[in-house]
Amino acid sequence: MIKKWTPWGGAALLGLFLFTSCNKGEKADLLVYNATVYTVNDGFEKAQALAVKDGKIVEVGSSEGLLKKYAASEEVDAQGKPVYPGLIDAHAHYYGYAMNQRDANLVGTSSFAEVVQRLQAHRQEFPKAAWLTGRGWDQNDWPVKQFPTKDTLDALFPDVPVLIERIDGHASLANQKALDLAGITAQSKMTGGKVEVVNGQMTGILVDNAVNQAVAKIPSPSTPELTQMLKQAEQNLFAVGLTSVVDAGLSKSAVHLIDSLQKKGELNLRVYAMLTPSQENKDHYFKNGPYLTDKLTVRSFKVYGDGALGSRGACLLHPYTDRPTETGFLLETEQEYKDLAAQLYEHNFQMNTHAIGDSANRIILQIYGNLLKGKNDRRWRIEHAQVVNPADVPLFGKYSILPSVQPTHATSDMYWAGERLGLDRVKHAYAFKALLEQNNMIPLGSDFPVEHINPLYGFHSAVARQDAKNYPAKGFQMENALNREEALKGTTIWAAYANFEEKQKGSLEPGKVADFVILDQDIMTIKPEAIRDVKVVSTYLGGKKVFGQP
Repeated sequence: MIKKWTPWGGAALLGLFLFTSCNKGEKADLLVYNATVYTVNDGFEKAQALAVKDGKIVEVGSSEGLLKKYAASEEVDAQGKPVYPGLIDAHAHYYGYAMNQRDANLVGTSSFAEVVQRLQAHRQEFPKAAWLTGRGWDQNDWPVKQFPTKDTLDALFPDVPVLIERIDGHASLANQKALDLAGITAQSKMTGGKVEVVNGQMTGILVDNAVNQAVAKIPSPSTPELTQMLKQAEQNLFAVGLTSVVDAGLSKSAVHLIDSLQKKGELNLRVYAMLTPSQENKDHYFKNGPYLTDKLTVRSFKVYGDGALGSRGACLLHPYTDRPTETGFLLETEQEYKDLAAQLYEHNFQMNTHAIGDSANRIILQIYGNLLKGKNDRRWRIEHAQVVNPADVPLFGKYSILPSVQPTHATSDMYWAGERLGLDRVKHAYAFKALLEQNNMIPLGSDFPVEHINPLYGFHSAVARQDAKNYPAKGFQMENALNREEALKGTTIWAAYANFEEKQKGSLEPGKVADFVILDQDIMTIKPEAIRDVKVVSTYLGGKKVFGQP
């Protein structure tokens, strides 16, 4: 048991340090003391100090006890600040986020005219780039909440292909040059994709699999360029307290690059890789099995069930309220999902399926259930689980299926989700509390770069159900808010469990990796409206500081 403690005054602690400095016995590499340590162990106990040796925690306890017991190479006085397990993003796109650094940033644009202005500025900065790309626009934030068309892009950029991605990554706008290079015409048809055509003419809007056809034509950066992008992205993540991320959808080559950089010491971020279900990935990993190192885990596949609600690609049981002729669509046939699920089950790989709409969730839950039968430890996941019919919610518990959700999706979508779903159906969307109750846990992520990389934004959205402006005043559908303990577990121990890594990380206990973060304020006690302003003092991975002042 961890002994209960009371804060020490500075003079008393100094005296204790001087008294015990001559009596220390056991060696440690690092000792953090005078802290409020949230262990996130089974009892959710707090402590004052932790000792680290060889990258792992050796003991957690009182400042008095650990200062007396250990002679550490480095000692850190946390000055009463809170310490938490290293934060884990249970669903993100680290590799894609790194790649996006070459794109024009279109997040927060208030009109299509502003999008065009940013594209022009970006082109001036990178005039020789083969393509002009951007990401982050959202027509729901504009005065006219309709998809833009390619006319302006055709006029301004007739000789350079332009492809700009919507915030959710499930729809893009392409100019004619890009469409021509991709071989997309008004007659193009594909499963799980849509080329928008009005009066016989393409508008430039591509949805889901149609986007992939255009993206395939964009030249890839060189390995040195990509390496630098990954390293910069890693530093950005360490700066917000993330020590582990789930990268949802990677090729074999991307996994091998990350692995090689980690082994050379050029990357340190811990990555749980979900593979794309390409034939190359299946052939290689079905033959060789899961791949595990101390910083990389490869034992799952990421599958896309449907698209996104914002671009009306989410597959619904009943038509969209604001477009009664459409219900969205699956990105593959039901039989293809059944066949893939059977393959993954046979080869003992985790299946993690993106499902937004209530129809997609029902279909995937049923496919899972037919294989899983009942309670199990396969830890198959549904990513997002945004709109789930109440009749289907119990299936998560019945088949031990984990809902992996992103709290900021709720507070980003709340402005327009009711328009898509109607007042009755929206009540069954972003139902985090109801989903948590099925397995008594819920892993939390951000889906960055769809949302911001900062996990504290997700923590705030989970507990307050408010956006960055603390809107709405009483929270959005507060019956599905999480309490602070649940929100912290969701981005630590429950996220680790969803990755089969709860014995290695997710809590500050002896034997686990010494991944932890020190914040300047305690997110467990401060007012909700102050959570997004909390800063990271330092981030440690394996007992080594990877962010913070020397």
